[in-house]
Amino acid sequence: MDIQVSSFGSMPDNVEQYTLSSDAGLRARLITYGATLTELHVPDRNGQCADVVLGFNNLRPYLQPHPYFGSTVGRFANRIAGAAFELNGTNYALAANDGPHTLHGGLRGFDKVLWKARPLQTADSVGVEFSYLSPDMEEGFPGALAVTASYRLCGSDLRIDFAATTDKPTPVNLTNHAYFNLGGAGSGDVLSHELYLAAEYYTPVDANLIPTGQIRSVKGTPLDFTTPTAVGARISQAGGYDHNFVLDSGGGPLALAARLMHRPSGRIMECHTTQPGIQLYTGNFLDGSLAGIGGVYARHYGLCLETQHFPDSVHHPNFPLVILHPGTRYQQTTVYRFLKG
Repeated sequence: MDIQVSSFGSMPDNVEQYTLSSDAGLRARLITYGATLTELHVPDRNGQCADVVLGFNNLRPYLQPHPYFGSTVGRFANRIAGAAFELNGTNYALAANDGPHTLHGGLRGFDKVLWKARPLQTADSVGVEFSYLSPDMEEGFPGALAVTASYRLCGSDLRIDFAATTDKPTPVNLTNHAYFNLGGAGSGDVLSHELYLAAEYYTPVDANLIPTGQIRSVKGTPLDFTTPTAVGARISQAGGYDHNFVLDSGGGPLALAARLMHRPSGRIMECHTTQPGIQLYTGNFLDGSLAGIGGVYARHYGLCLETQHFPDSVHHPNFPLVILHPGTRYQQTTVYRFLKG
C-alpha cells in the first residue's frame, strides 16, 4: 500500500493530487479541488487494470463547467425546489443554478472549492482526509459547517466517509458524484452493464426532476432493478435514468444498495451505504463535447450511483430528516467494493 502526493496545477493556489495504491491492485487518484476522484484503476478477471471512472488528467477542465465528474458535492446534494427553504420560521434564499432550483449546493458548491488534505494510513488501508469549513450563509445556507470527506482504499474497497458539524441548524446532504464505466472510461456506453438495486420503491418527480413527495413501488415500471437487469433494457421507457431510489435498508448500518456487473471484463462493483437513498443517473446529458482521460465522453458513457438523502427533503417532512443541529454530528459511509466474476 502506498500514498504519493504531487501537484495537479494551481488556481492560483496549488492543487494537490493524492495517488493511493492498495495491495489488491486498486489505484485511486484524488485532488484537493472539489475533493474530486479523478481516476480509479481496477483489475479485471485477468488482472488487467482499467480506469473505471470518468475524469480529466489536468486541472483546467475541472475549472470549467463539467457534470460533476468525481466531485464531492454539497452542502446539499441533488435538488432543492425553488432555490429556497424555511427553517425554524426563517426563509433562506439559495442560488438558483438549475433553472429556478438549486442543484448540488449552488453556484459554488463543495465541488468548486479548494479543500485541505492530509494523508491517512493504517495497517490495512491508505487514504486521504479532505476538510473544508463552509462559512455561515455560504450559497445561502445558515451555519458554519465543518466538513470532512475521507477516501480510503482497503484491499478491493474504496471507502468514503463524510462527517460534519455545525453551529446553527442547517440542511446537509453529501455525496460523491463519480461516473462509473466498468469497461473503462471512454470504452463505450454502459447500457449492457447489469444492475441490481436493493430498492423496491422510488420517489417520483415532476418535469423539473423535483420530487412530488410520493413514494411509489418500482414494480411494473422501468425502474425495477430488484433483479439484475441491463441498464439499457428499458432506458428509453424511463426517458433516461435520473431517479432517487428508496433503499430497502432505510439507512443506518452499512448495507448493500447496488451491484453493477460488466460481463466482458468480469468486473463487479457492489455499493454498500448507510444512506437511505441512491440516485441512479445514466449520463443522459453527456454529448461528446467533453474529452477526458479515456477519450470522448458521449451519452450514457458512465453512470452514477450517488448515495444520499432524498432530493428536496427540506420540503417533504415524510422524507428522512436532513437538518443537522449544533451538538450533533453528520456521519455517512459508502463503500464501493470491486469483485471479479
